[in-house]
Amino acid sequence: MNGPLKRAAVACLVMFGLLMINVNYLQAVRAEDLRDDARNTRNFYARYEIERGRITAGDKVLAESVDTGDNRFRFQRRYPEGPMYAHVTGFFSPESESAIEQTEDQLLDGSSPDLLIRRSIDLFTNKASKGANVDLTLLPKAQEAAYNALRASGKRGAVVALDPKTGAILAMVSLPSYDPNKLSTTSKKDVFSLYDRLAEDKNQPLLNRAIDRTYPPGSTFKVVTAAAYLEDDDSRDPQTIVDAPQVLDLPNTTADLPNSGGAACGAGRVTLVFALERSCNTPFGKIGMELGYDAMVAQAEKFGVGGERLEIPMGVVASDFGKQEDDAALAQASIGQRSNRTTPLQMAMVAAGIANNGVVMKPYLVNKIADAEGGEVESAEPEEWTEAVSEETAAKLREMMVSVVQNGTATAAQINGVQVGGKTGTAETSEGQAPHAWFISFAPAEDPKVAVAVIVESGSAGTDASGGVTAAPIAKSVMEAVLNR
Repeated sequence: MNGPLKRAAVACLVMFGLLMINVNYLQAVRAEDLRDDARNTRNFYARYEIERGRITAGDKVLAESVDTGDNRFRFQRRYPEGPMYAHVTGFFSPESESAIEQTEDQLLDGSSPDLLIRRSIDLFTNKASKGANVDLTLLPKAQEAAYNALRASGKRGAVVALDPKTGAILAMVSLPSYDPNKLSTTSKKDVFSLYDRLAEDKNQPLLNRAIDRTYPPGSTFKVVTAAAYLEDDDSRDPQTIVDAPQVLDLPNTTADLPNSGGAACGAGRVTLVFALERSCNTPFGKIGMELGYDAMVAQAEKFGVGGERLEIPMGVVASDFGKQEDDAALAQASIGQRSNRTTPLQMAMVAAGIANNGVVMKPYLVNKIADAEGGEVESAEPEEWTEAVSEETAAKLREMMVSVVQNGTATAAQINGVQVGGKTGTAETSEGQAPHAWFISFAPAEDPKVAVAVIVESGSAGTDASGGVTAAPIAKSVMEAVLNR
């Protein structure tokens, strides 16, 4: 071979080698990145080729795919109930998903390994593959009651309802909400523009306040402090006498802890149940200091505060009793203030644990999953999360919470013919801002079917907001819906 031909052959071999290296690099190293690149239009159109499965709550369809007749965008997501279920269903946009649409994405689009047999049968029978259907635990009448009651108030907030015996989530509402239909169109420009506006909205309509934000729980946390006190000595009961000064001196500070409005709590020594009925601050602040930080943290963790991270299947922001500081901080944390922060879901778990003889069940949102032909893929199995208190202590707490509704700050939660247990909370926020209004409850007390937590955020309830006035009627509506009252 002469020189020029040899050089040409070598050059060709080098270029061929470089080409093969590049091909292998793209296939083996960059394939996943390229496949997931937002500029890959094949991905964009492929999202709309599959008929995603339905999301349902019993017989009610919450999300479904509809045939558009457009060859480019064959199927588009539709949410018949819109904003009412938005924070649960989420949305399915040109490039992303949220909530159940995200956590169950592979099941909904049919690509999950759990659906391999179904895909194989469809391939063999020459049928178009469809995604699996996801049925949720939500009880539509409870969801509607929660949404309508909170919406009618015109306030920001969240509502969570649980089945105390199983942990099934019966209602989960966060307001303000948004319309997932508008974030699930095929127009990237329109979707991205709307998403940006919602993300910048000061009222944060995209935020699921039930699980993605923590708040000071205020006086609702006094049931946890009461639980720690009763667990510390099983001879104690609702009639045990506790100190209840008008003002509690906070050690090593110039500050003190008063009762709400500076009022007296009885004659200065009252029963534990009276202190809970009147939601006195001083006895529970004093109890927290006497028990000590470790005992209070341990009791909070038994209810789930600061424990293992929850997934329902969406991730839940961790609740936290607060770091160890001094006795003054401990007294404030023991009445649900200072650094004490919980999600509404967590406080629903507290109420549910007391209702369920001291056992907190793991909350869950997915009831069952079935393939497109109705074959079961998976079904929920209730699971114990923690044992918060003994059965005896739970009975004492239920008795006291029933008394709060019958004789105390939560009379607005009373339901004819039903014994309701509850605890109000008015959590102070920044100075000059309106407080958060809380209420946790369960019913019926003798055989609880539902536990509820309601929060109405500050800035929308008025400076005189209280859990008994603002939040309790919302919880009552939800409990009545579950109990068919």
